[in-house]
Amino acid sequence: MTTAPVGGSLSVYRWRLAPEGLATRRQLRAMELRPGGQDVAAELQRPRRRRGPLVAYLYLIDLAKPVRPMTPARWAALAKANRARRICPECRRDAGYVIATSLGMCVPCADSN
Repeated sequence: MTTAPVGGSLSVYRWRLAPEGLATRRQLRAMELRPGGQDVAAELQRPRRRRGPLVAYLYLIDLAKPVRPMTPARWAALAKANRARRICPECRRDAGYVIATSLGMCVPCADSN
């Protein structure tokens, strides 16, 4: 089992050079796992020109827990939230697609304004 560094400082690895046993949240999710309350074990940094590096946090795969299954109530809440994103606030109709936040309304309403 891999252990996290002691003393409060995180190990920093360059992009694609993290050791085995560590994974980002997305990588854990692809393995149907979640961090499960564990602290960040290390940091992954990808250098960029003219800006600070991109940072991703790494978690221990050994301490990760399985993803909780979706309950019928969660499925219903998700469907309700997605349905609300399709309703135009101007004309109050279902646009048939998720309304872009940049427009804030359906395309016909945006064109008429």
